[in-house]
Amino acid sequence: MTLKSLIAAAAVALTLGTAGLAAAQQNLEKTDIKIAVGGKPLLYYLPLTLAERLGYFKDAGLNVQINDFGGGAKSLQALIGGSADVVTGAYDHTIQMQAKSQPIVAVAQLGRYPGIVLASVNKAGTIKSVNDLKGKKVGVTAPGSSTNFMLNHVLTSMGMKPEDASVIGVGGGPSAIAAIKRGEIDAIVNLDPVISQAQADGDITVLLDTRTEKGTMDVYGGPYPAAVLYMKPDFIKENPKTTQALTDVFVRTMLWLNKASTDDVLKVLPEEYFLGNKSLYAQAFEHSRPTYSPDGRFTQAGADAALKVLKAFDQAVASTNIDLSKTYTNQYVEDSLKRLEK
Repeated sequence: MTLKSLIAAAAVALTLGTAGLAAAQQNLEKTDIKIAVGGKPLLYYLPLTLAERLGYFKDAGLNVQINDFGGGAKSLQALIGGSADVVTGAYDHTIQMQAKSQPIVAVAQLGRYPGIVLASVNKAGTIKSVNDLKGKKVGVTAPGSSTNFMLNHVLTSMGMKPEDASVIGVGGGPSAIAAIKRGEIDAIVNLDPVISQAQADGDITVLLDTRTEKGTMDVYGGPYPAAVLYMKPDFIKENPKTTQALTDVFVRTMLWLNKASTDDVLKVLPEEYFLGNKSLYAQAFEHSRPTYSPDGRFTQAGADAALKVLKAFDQAVASTNIDLSKTYTNQYVEDSLKRLEK
């Protein structure tokens, strides 16, 4: 990033309660943090890259290593396996893991709408509507990811079963574009900037779009939490100040994002995110802007919607008495907002 870009980013950020942040970062229990993510360049995870590039982790006294995996399911595995401390991933995983008696807790919401799009691949030419998905090859970022969950939901809502379609992991970047162009899949469930790139190239036809409130309501019947910051309860118990510092970083990022222009955002991002077309990426960001949480807070309505959707196709969730109050907390976000909004 150029010096000019850094100055511009700092000007937009203003101070955003940095004095309050400094007071909060005293005596952190753990300062070296490994964050797992499944598809960092995706707009779904934009707040993570912004937090990193704006220097907010450093401001909070944290030395962060970000490990990028092929999909959300793999970043979840990293957390469970102990190679990651925290994850930016789909809220759905907090419900699913409670059903497996491996609880994880979300402490900040990054996305209030999923931003996931289901589209037919024009080259394959076999799908005209969602009713045609049975027996077809559908590309998702990775099996077990939030894109896979949306496909499962759509299939079950149409009276089909998740296994009625062949799920193929295509990633969330150039590999997804390549799978579309080669006609290796009949449909794709993915996110921006992949979707906007494929649309601009005339390679897909959008069938369902959760980048807007209306699209989310049409698909899920209510608000639906997307990307969150989650971790194991033990991590929170052992590192409450570090948990607060991490939450501060993401709440600060959401507040910055609310005020930033498209140009401000693009100045912060690395060139490789643009897939060779910066103006198209700008359009993709504008499409996805409504999906981001304004302040990091969770809602009960969103949690209820996620549970209802997962129950329809996940037998473990359906057969478990899920306590949603243990899947998320607003405690740390509320504390952040008290200091950052001053």
